[in-house]
Amino acid sequence: MTRVAGLDVLRGIAILLVMLRHAFPDVFPGAGVVGVVVFFTLSGYLITGVLQRELQAGGRVDFKRFYLRRARRLLPALLALVVVFAVVTLVFDPLREREKLLRTVIVLVTFTGNLPISGVSPAAFHGWTLATEEQFYLLWPALLAFAWVRDRTGAVLVVTALGALAACTAALVWLWPNADNAYALPTSWFVCFVIGAATRLKLTDAPRWAVPVALAVLAVLSVVPLRGHALTYLVAGPAIAACTAVLLLVWSRWEQVATPIRPLVVLGTLSYGAYLWNYPLTLWLRPELGTAAGPVAAVLTVVAAALSWRYVEEPVMRRPSRRTPGSSRSGRP
Repeated sequence: MTRVAGLDVLRGIAILLVMLRHAFPDVFPGAGVVGVVVFFTLSGYLITGVLQRELQAGGRVDFKRFYLRRARRLLPALLALVVVFAVVTLVFDPLREREKLLRTVIVLVTFTGNLPISGVSPAAFHGWTLATEEQFYLLWPALLAFAWVRDRTGAVLVVTALGALAACTAALVWLWPNADNAYALPTSWFVCFVIGAATRLKLTDAPRWAVPVALAVLAVLSVVPLRGHALTYLVAGPAIAACTAVLLLVWSRWEQVATPIRPLVVLGTLSYGAYLWNYPLTLWLRPELGTAAGPVAAVLTVVAAALSWRYVEEPVMRRPSRRTPGSSRSGRP
């Protein structure tokens, strides 16, 4: 699998923001939202690129192979987490929620963590992002294939974005004034995937001056409380996605990066495993360590993610499989 250093830098920034939010929630209250939206936008960009190359090569999408690739990338590391999650809960039960284990495991492995299902461990709450991503990809490949053969990709992008915003608005009206209840719903972030997809299909470049502006916006929003506001979903989310699009257009050309930012490349390479492990580790350690749980969990997260990459993710991806156009780049941010 060919990796692009610039995209790993972006992944590294995204997972670093998520980890900062978990470790220092009072200092970086908006960093989790920013990091997650960066991931969503990057995913929309990359997965659309895979689909685009397949459509250019053969005029159609092999849906079976598409979903098998997704399973191959996501499930091994997720199942490893589930096994450890079950063992920790059964043996130590740090959150006193052993009775929730079965339902939590089912929610994680069925990608339904963004649905209002009760009786699920809070340590598995972060599964809502995986659920949102996979649910979007139940729809998008077919929509893009439909648009491609009719040369209507622009129209489908606009309609899909407007539909996502309309669904998000309807959910916010329904939940008013409790906007925070929309945080993990499937409809709240779909537009960010569409912005990533539009960046891949319709844009080719961004002015260099836009990069520091985009980074400044992401930095400011990371220290702003974003949870609990309707504008988070209707304005801040699309704005973060637009800033991510700028970075994608420039950084996707970076095959190599300067030495000072190579740690971000490493962190980006480990980002999927780091995302899976950071939140459970933080919550498991909090009863014993208090405010120190976040920083300690961050260190343990890197260790767990490195082990996941070395012994689970990379071996599975190295295993021979039928190649498809564009299959050399992972869609998982």
